[in-house]
Amino acid sequence: MDTNRRNFLKVAGISTLAGLGGTAVVDRLVAGSSVAHASTAAGEGAGHAEAAKGHGPVSDPSVNRYGMVIDVKKFQQDPSLGEKAVKACHQVHNVPQFPDKKDEIKWIWMTNFENAFPENPNLYQDEATESHQLPIMCNHCDSPPCVRACPTKATFRNKDGVVIMDFHRCIGCRFCMAACPYGSRSFNWRDPRPFVVNQNNNFPTRTRGVVEKCNFCAERIGIGQQPACVEACGESKAMVFGNLNDPNSEIRKILKENHTLQRNPSLGTLPSVFYIV
Repeated sequence: MDTNRRNFLKVAGISTLAGLGGTAVVDRLVAGSSVAHASTAAGEGAGHAEAAKGHGPVSDPSVNRYGMVIDVKKFQQDPSLGEKAVKACHQVHNVPQFPDKKDEIKWIWMTNFENAFPENPNLYQDEATESHQLPIMCNHCDSPPCVRACPTKATFRNKDGVVIMDFHRCIGCRFCMAACPYGSRSFNWRDPRPFVVNQNNNFPTRTRGVVEKCNFCAERIGIGQQPACVEACGESKAMVFGNLNDPNSEIRKILKENHTLQRNPSLGTLPSVFYIV
């Protein structure tokens, strides 16, 4: 039995304390496990380990903190943008197209306003909001509960503030799925590889028993490209991606000029995705 699985079983055994009123104890132990693994996970330096702790936003201008602004009105005006964004994301990342809805894997998807913002109910929605959908994805939180919950550090927050999955480390416990309050993670109940259409050999495919989600196209931004969904929306500016820690960046200017919403901000996860509504 490898070290990752032994550690997982240790945490899983301790988690039974939660059913006996020991939730606080479990939280402390899982948090401690997160910090311990952060400094040793592959590819993580000192700055990476600090970010992986998930203690909140880093305001240092010398440190990148990537985020996205989504203009809901532009998706209402041109519904084809949503299809383009989803198709581009799923093509680049080898997201399987399972025939059964129950097996669906989602990185970015379209949904109704009330599903995206249940904390902002409106019994008398305007026609555009009621009849159109908007894109949602992983929020790449500054304080991500999924990172703290993962016993093997298969999910971690990198030095740029992006919450990433290491598919090889994932043991399929789905603790991260239970911890994510946004339902932004999917689990491969079946072998996804036979259901990948036009495979992109530049991005890894997954196996049965692995969790996956949006990664803000970390592999693209690392070489100076925009996320696939942003690129697919073209000049519409329906989706704008950039460094939130740069006061002169386009995304900061847009945030300064527009009132925006975050999904469930009261949870304290500090999402990095903002919506102009």
